[in-house]
Amino acid sequence: MTWFAYALISALAAAGTAILAKLGVEHIPSTLATAIRTVVVLIFAWAMVFALREHQAIPNVSRRTLVFLTLSGIATGVSWLAYFRALQMAPASLVAPIDKLSLPLTIVLAAVFLREPLSWRLAAGVTLMVVGALIARG
Repeated sequence: MTWFAYALISALAAAGTAILAKLGVEHIPSTLATAIRTVVVLIFAWAMVFALREHQAIPNVSRRTLVFLTLSGIATGVSWLAYFRALQMAPASLVAPIDKLSLPLTIVLAAVFLREPLSWRLAAGVTLMVVGALIARG
């Protein structure tokens, strides 16, 4: 499968996540909902690691890799906690577009820290997405 196929699967799953999460946080605290979701993700991810026999690569994980993955995990936790709380407070149709502002932020950070190129087409497309998210906000 290509990177595009995986990215499309990610987008479809994320869309489902928003709807399922909105239904899941209706009657419990958002932090508890996030914790339950995290346990499910943890079990699912490790099951995939062992199913694909990728656990054999564990000895090759460097300290640098662990540091960055730990920081990424913390950022994910903050993101999920804030996302679930926002879903408790507002309709998914308003929360999701604002959450997707992570796209332009990612592109800017990738250009600054990873030195990834920023073309005028990419900038124009992202600008339209930001405008769309802000318009959808109401």
